[in-house]
Amino acid sequence: MNTPSRFAHCFVLIALSTVIACSAASTDERECASEAQSAVEAPEVDLWAELNELAIVEEMVMMPMRDGVRLATHIYRPRTSDGSPVPTIFVKTPYNMNLWGDREMNMGRLRRPLEAVRRGYAYVNQNERGKFFSEGEWDILGPPKTDGYDALTWIADQPWSNGKVGTLGCSSTAEWQMGLASLDHPAHAAMVPQGFGAGVGRVAEWYEQGNWYRGGAEQMLFFSWLYGVQNTQRPQFDSDLDDDDRARLARYFDLAPEMPRVDWPEAIWHLPVEDLLRSVNGPEGVFADSAPVATGGRMIQRTPNDAAWYRGGLYHDDEPFGVPSMWFMSWYDVSIGPNLAMFNHALRNGVDQETRENQFAMVAPVTHCAYTRAEENTVVGERSVGDARWAYSELIYAWFDHWLKGESNGITDSLPRVRYYTMGANQWNESATWPPEGVEIVSLYLDSDGSANTLNGDGVLTATAPGSEEIADRLSYDPMDPVTSHGGNVCCTGGAIDAGSFDQRELEASREDILVYTTEPFADGLEVSGTIGITLFVSSDARDTDFTVKLLDVYPDGRAFNLDETIQRARYREGYDQQVFMEPGRVYELEISPMSTSNYFAPGHSLRIEVSSSNFPRFTRNLNTGGRNYDESLGVVANNEVHHSTTYPSHIRIPVVRR
Repeated sequence: MNTPSRFAHCFVLIALSTVIACSAASTDERECASEAQSAVEAPEVDLWAELNELAIVEEMVMMPMRDGVRLATHIYRPRTSDGSPVPTIFVKTPYNMNLWGDREMNMGRLRRPLEAVRRGYAYVNQNERGKFFSEGEWDILGPPKTDGYDALTWIADQPWSNGKVGTLGCSSTAEWQMGLASLDHPAHAAMVPQGFGAGVGRVAEWYEQGNWYRGGAEQMLFFSWLYGVQNTQRPQFDSDLDDDDRARLARYFDLAPEMPRVDWPEAIWHLPVEDLLRSVNGPEGVFADSAPVATGGRMIQRTPNDAAWYRGGLYHDDEPFGVPSMWFMSWYDVSIGPNLAMFNHALRNGVDQETRENQFAMVAPVTHCAYTRAEENTVVGERSVGDARWAYSELIYAWFDHWLKGESNGITDSLPRVRYYTMGANQWNESATWPPEGVEIVSLYLDSDGSANTLNGDGVLTATAPGSEEIADRLSYDPMDPVTSHGGNVCCTGGAIDAGSFDQRELEASREDILVYTTEPFADGLEVSGTIGITLFVSSDARDTDFTVKLLDVYPDGRAFNLDETIQRARYREGYDQQVFMEPGRVYELEISPMSTSNYFAPGHSLRIEVSSSNFPRFTRNLNTGGRNYDESLGVVANNEVHHSTTYPSHIRIPVVRR
């Protein structure tokens, strides 16, 4: 294990990061606040009294945007002895930031501003337009980038501001930061985006449009999340209320909707998909309805390269990028692939040398925004990955101290470009690049005698290219009986899927529509760190269908733990700007959307992939009709084939690190 720096292991979980992670990862703010408070070991003290002793608190300040819309903002700024200006940490969120609820003050929401004030920062927390007390219309993945720009201008112009602002947050409190970075505001000195995938539109080969797609198939994480968040119809107070009155009324009305509980593991099966939220009596909004926002709403009807995705707040790689950044990611986050691609894009394409030289990444072996939940024995799902703790809060503030206060603390010199955790070896590693320098790409070919179905089939992965004989493995995919998701790189599914790594043997043994290919046990062990490419040669009797791939670490006792999974909708095989349907029986080369991981396959372990045509509800079901899917209720069975021969060498490409 690498020798830790002074920013390394810390055995105290910092409240700041805990609350950030929780608020972003949960769709229920009340549950989240409770969880965060219980996770933080803190003495029973009156945090409100302490905060008011240290800071000037201004609640419900209505910050004006250029179009006249005003955004509700809390400001906490240190009581400096000489009145000297201070730097600012700025957080923007669609979640409930109101300090009051259920007739009591929410102490959990005071911890982040208190931490910042103690460290000499003003802390500015703002609700996105259209959320809670903020005016305007809310649009997931599409709030105007100018809102962030106008907020930075307003903050920098305040007499208490030193003109330097850092942005911070995880998930929804991170996703707007990249769009803001494209505008290169002079006050935007540094940023710390965490679990930020839903802010990435199109970067390199990734056309996910804010985590909405993977390989052209819809990811279902937003379906339940939107139920509790897309409340575009909401009560509002008179616009001429002054800030004091609004702050007083916020003690009585937090404007947080109390959504009826939904059995999402059951509800998620509803067809047609466009009526999913209506089926649970959910609110109207951007999911399936038109909306008075830049992107127009109707997200479920869009294709991966629809023009609507390019309006609003998503970051696309044809835009500039101009802010020093410390990127936090997770191996079991829904967006790990595009997250890493976004980091590489900023590293290589920053607007100037200072920007390019000051991009740093940290990848932890946890689920979405769960960095500070790592323990001495970190268990992600069912798999133990060792001691993955780190002093995240100290690292973040050392970063801000350098860029916002001008402190010469050496952090930019001491930080590795990439710090990543290798599961299996259960250790932190460092690299100057991602993938790690010196990585060797090794091809592993799919092979069988035509019976790779189930764990008990004859499918193998081998470094030897298949012979000339044409052999295909067949699977029958019924969208009414899809392969169900068991763990994975997910978030925000309302309990429909448990995130993380789980033993896949039961599914592998019981489903004829899962093709299983496994290497021989490794004699010396093998580290796979980087991007896993996948090429499949496939055919079908359907006009359109999906092919899914899952990467696993198989233990000597047979346990098979998932590392990452992906999918490719066949109609998009020639690009996401066009739909080309399949001809029955014709063999097509499919480049599957890649996977990412860092995992050490210890001696005696094997590497496995599963190939199927469904992974539901991780991804939407392809109904195999060649229709639009979102407005269809009935599917047809697709008889699919995966070919492997000299002519059709289906294979994966794994990045091997030799140490």
